[in-house]
Amino acid sequence: MECKEPEKEQHKKEMMAVQDSMDVLSGKWKIAIISSICYYNKRRFSDILNDVTGISNKMLSKELKELEINKLIKRSVLDTQPVTVKYTLTDHGKTLQTIINNLTDWGIEHRKKIIEE
Repeated sequence: MECKEPEKEQHKKEMMAVQDSMDVLSGKWKIAIISSICYYNKRRFSDILNDVTGISNKMLSKELKELEINKLIKRSVLDTQPVTVKYTLTDHGKTLQTIINNLTDWGIEHRKKIIEE
């Protein structure tokens, strides 16, 4: 069965949207980092480092910069001794909350399914 032209165009736009999303959230760490910040609202670098098992300081720093460039998180430097840096989700970043919750629920169910077989 052949798709109609408008449907093909719509499909093309949807596939481009999926690719855009994957480009922004790609890699092993970004979703876990967003999840860490999402869960607590404000996170320090060291808190995120402790939450995301296996990530190095250098990689976390790189990923946080990319998330900031994509306007998903905000970096705030607090005037404390020593200086404290906190990360929060932007309003745009908060729109990922549903996706993070769905991924969490799916991951829990998937783990149960795999373990029971």
